[in-house]
Amino acid sequence: MKGVPSAPMCGFSKQVVEVLKTQGVPFKGINVLADPDVREGVKEFSNWPTVPQLYIGGEFIGGCDITVELHQSGELEMPSSALP
Repeated sequence: MKGVPSAPMCGFSKQVVEVLKTQGVPFKGINVLADPDVREGVKEFSNWPTVPQLYIGGEFIGGCDITVELHQSGELEMPSSALP
């Protein structure tokens, strides 16, 4: 994400933080703005061009739009085994 969960640095990161808070699950944010190599590396790793990116149990779920859509449809499930 851009920023940290307590201080998101873009609207998309803030939306994902709000979704995860609504889900009531613990989560970890990594500030990609702190390291350009991490910022580019995560995009290459997922083959997804934007940040934030959501991973559950090590599996890439998607960016902000997909996260919000899954949450709104009730399809975003956070299994306890996938939590940090």
